[in-house]
Parts: sequence; structure tokens; C-alpha cells
Amino acid sequence: MSNTSTTALPQTSTTTWNIDPAHTVAEFKVKHMMIANVKGHFSKISGVLTRDESDPSNDRVEATIEVASIETRNEQRDGHLKSEDFFHVEKFPTLTFKSTCISAVGDGELSVEGDLTIRGVTRRVRFAVEGPTPPAKDPWGNTRIGVSATTKINRKDFGLTWNAALETGGILVGDDVTITLDAQFVKA
Repeated sequence: MSNTSTTALPQTSTTTWNIDPAHTVAEFKVKHMMIANVKGHFSKISGVLTRDESDPSNDRVEATIEVASIETRNEQRDGHLKSEDFFHVEKFPTLTFKSTCISAVGDGELSVEGDLTIRGVTRRVRFAVEGPTPPAKDPWGNTRIGVSATTKINRKDFGLTWNAALETGGILVGDDVTITLDAQFVKA
């Protein structure tokens, strides 16, 4: 008779949360003519957050944005941004993000690192994240959480290199782009 002992592995409890596109927005801002920020947003966003309730560092998030949903309050500019000069929507219809590392940096603050793909170019970026908020029930019985995430990228790193020189010196479109994502997730 052999004496065999088994060690019980701790059970991890994971939950799945889907982005609620009606309550989520991806915004960006970039300098225009070196004097003021122009802001825009994408209205079609989908994604999934997989949470490890016992260890947030095991959480994972993936998100997809439909580039054609870009809005800057200027139809001509939106058309230009969708063209080959910028996002080239016909060839690259989506932007994607997939997390690779999540770590706590303070109470209610996370650092989420991952792969951002724009125009077929993938680069590692880090989002500063507030949240997630404590879960709350909506009037229809769904459980929701929210996050706000921000990062800054250089658009040229993703092949968005179009620009125009100004008569007074300088450039029409700045290189640095701030991206902010305010998202609500619904527990699946």
C-alpha cells in the first residue's frame, strides 16, 4: 500500500465581463496647428474583461474599435482620417488592444500594459487605469463595473505619418496623441 498525499490547488474564480458599447467611449486628442487640441472619439467598441477575483494581476482585457466609427465633429476631417493618409479604413478596419500585464499601482489604480494595433502596426503601450469600480446592479439586474484608462502614443510609431507644414512654421498635426477609454463592463 502506498502513502500518497495530494495537495489541493487553490481554486481561482474567474468572471467574464463584456464592454457595454452604449456606455463606453474611446476618445483621443491631438494638437492642431500647434495651438489647440482637437478631440474625437470612436463610437463602436467591443471587448471582454476576464477577471481573477483572487488576483487582479491575472486579469486580461481585449478590446476592438471599428475605425469607421470615428467622429471629430467635422465630416471632411473624419473622411480624411479614414483615408489612406491616416487610418486607411478599407485595409485596416479595426484598432485592437490585448493586455499582457496588469499590476496594482495604488488604491483603485492599475497599470495595464499590452499590445495596441493601429493600421496593422503593433506596439506595446501602458494605460494608467482608474478602477475598476465596485460592482453595482443596474435597474434590470445586470452587474456592472467601470474603468477609465489613459495613455499617450506617438502616432508616427503606428504609421500615421501624414502632415502638412504651416506657412508660419511648425506642423498641422501634432505627433503625440492622448487616448482615453471610459468603459462600463457588464458581467456575463
